[in-house]
Amino acid sequence: MSAPSGFSYRERGSGTVVIVHRGRAAATLRGGRAAAFLAEVDAGDPQLVMARWTGAYKFGNERTVRNHPRNQGR
Repeated sequence: MSAPSGFSYRERGSGTVVIVHRGRAAATLRGGRAAAFLAEVDAGDPQLVMARWTGAYKFGNERTVRNHPRNQGR
């Protein structure tokens, strides 16, 4: 599985954090969630943290799920 990329974030003066993916806003965090995000992004891999907070990451099992017999009729 490759590491996520293309994420950045902007802190606004009001304490709001906007997570941007490929030039488009992916998530807006305010208050306690913004503070928790900033603490986590400083402590870990920023790209992985932003991907997790936005939900824009792959789990690595997409091909397995697509090929499951339950999903063959769709």
